[in-house]
Amino acid sequence: MRRMKWLAVVVLWAAGAGVAMAQVDLEPYLRRDAYETIKISPDGLHFAATVPLEDRTGIVVLRRSDKRVLSKAIGVEHSEVADFWWADNKRIVVAMAQAMGSKDALYITGDLYGFGIEDASVKTLFGAAPAAAGLVDYYGDPGDRDMATLIATLPDDPENVLIAVSPLQYNPRTRVEKMNAYTGRRTPVAWAPVRRAVFTTDAKGEVRFADGADDRNYRRLYYRAGASTDWQLVNDEQASGRVMHAIGLSADGTVAYLRVNQVEGPDVIESWDTRTQARKVLLRDPVVDPYAVIHDKDGRTPIGMQYMDAGVSSRFFDEGSPMAQLHRGLERAFPKSVVSVTSFTADGGLALLRVWNDRMLGDYYLYDTQKRTAVGVFARRKWFDPEQLPDSRPVALKARDGVALHGYLTVPKGRDAKALPLVVMPHGGPYGVFDEWAFDDDTQLLAAAGYAVLRVNYRGSGNYGKAFRELGATQWGGAMQDDLTDATRWAIDQGIADWDRICVYGASYGGYAALMGVAKEPDLYRCAVGYVGVYDLVAMHREDSRRASWVKHWANDWIGERGGLAAKSPVEMAERIKAPVFLAAGGADPRAPIAHSKKMERALRDAKVPVETLYFPSEGHGFTTEPHRRAFYTQLLDFLGRHIGDKREK
Repeated sequence: MRRMKWLAVVVLWAAGAGVAMAQVDLEPYLRRDAYETIKISPDGLHFAATVPLEDRTGIVVLRRSDKRVLSKAIGVEHSEVADFWWADNKRIVVAMAQAMGSKDALYITGDLYGFGIEDASVKTLFGAAPAAAGLVDYYGDPGDRDMATLIATLPDDPENVLIAVSPLQYNPRTRVEKMNAYTGRRTPVAWAPVRRAVFTTDAKGEVRFADGADDRNYRRLYYRAGASTDWQLVNDEQASGRVMHAIGLSADGTVAYLRVNQVEGPDVIESWDTRTQARKVLLRDPVVDPYAVIHDKDGRTPIGMQYMDAGVSSRFFDEGSPMAQLHRGLERAFPKSVVSVTSFTADGGLALLRVWNDRMLGDYYLYDTQKRTAVGVFARRKWFDPEQLPDSRPVALKARDGVALHGYLTVPKGRDAKALPLVVMPHGGPYGVFDEWAFDDDTQLLAAAGYAVLRVNYRGSGNYGKAFRELGATQWGGAMQDDLTDATRWAIDQGIADWDRICVYGASYGGYAALMGVAKEPDLYRCAVGYVGVYDLVAMHREDSRRASWVKHWANDWIGERGGLAAKSPVEMAERIKAPVFLAAGGADPRAPIAHSKKMERALRDAKVPVETLYFPSEGHGFTTEPHRRAFYTQLLDFLGRHIGDKREK
């Protein structure tokens, strides 16, 4: 597939700085892809694809032969397509979500819609009609209505799908129903034996596992042999000290595959014989957790796992199986890349592949499994040439208490990793989230502007096992922050970073960590950027605790008891900060209300700390409109250039 080979660079004058600074052209980073997620129809004649728009996501159906758009559907403002499935050759079921900003998580609304090729009108299958659909108030009263998520399509009954239905509450009891993909008619199937349950089916679409939690957030896993049998408890976290999740069953339904936490080290994949109860470890990595399930051609039977560390590797339950051999052949055909199968045709003859790596967001190929040939059909970020972009190098270091830390270092293309201006970029979340070996817009933009970028998976992050994640409990501003400090000092000691040109920049929890960084280590960083951050932990804890008892328990267990949070809040530590600060926030942000940023700004100004801001009343948790995104990245590059750029004023 031919790629456009350009990346324009212009030289701008920083307003008020008096020095020239090299900045990348923002256009390639602001431009949106034509399509994001793509799946092929069961008969192989059509593609369905999500379409990213400025304030929502749409979905289209394209004819495979000429890529002509045959039908489309677009949701309301802030709506996102959470996922979609081909129920049969002509019908698509779409699950909707919402996101109040580019840094916000997807929140499922519980609305399901159907549309197709011959009938392009959108049919409400569950929830509000598209024109009347509104935002779910996840941060206030959730309201009195049901929500639904799709569990599985039914290969032997293509007009129907299995859905999970629950009241839109913080601690719901969930039930399973069969729903007609054309009419929305529903019939009951099963009730969950535990609250907040998710379900796992076998290859035939029979519900076999339910996985949920109690009020104290202890996970429980239940199993049943079939529709006529009772649920039986497989694992109770409170008793075993471990969490088990079902990821699927063998084709004949006799062997289940479980992801199991360990007391120390990463999660393992086990087989569990449902007849004899015998368990056996199938896959285990010494460093990282399983990253993604690899399925057979039916799209529901697990055959292996992907693992992410220094790249992404694949491991199979049976290396000699035909599907394992198929994947190994694809890996040889696309070296230094990850090959993910988004969908197969019903006969398994064609597979739609997404090929991606740390310098390429994803190219789509149509793979003929008989001829073993792949043809490019779509490309994401096609205006970037991967060969001209820097890679993300894995790094490993030790924290001050000996805990192993991992992350990624990106160095500007053509530069040596020596005495560079460095941006330390902590991820959001924080728990369970982790920085990945993948294309990252902010990282590539900063590298193009001449900065090395260090992304560290501090304790509390996902991908390194339960014990590592739990090391971050109640460590906001504590050991989690020390990990970032230790990683920064490691970069200095290794000669990678110029000790006098280091800035810390993050969004959401990363914004909190950026401000805590300059508060706890006032002589380490030359500047800090907090983007849609939280800075008053007392206020955050108070709001979170009002929602449900399990949310309050979670806040106490992971953030800490409210009485000790003022000492961990940047708004109470402004007098310790010496470095200039840039704060950006949206007035419609429910996750990190703009009040946090404005209170932080006032505290900084009272402490005589240089602070500049960028506020947009209409934006949420991360800016979405092109003018606002352009304004943010322009000011970000200007701010960094003035304080740690190559040609900054001394």
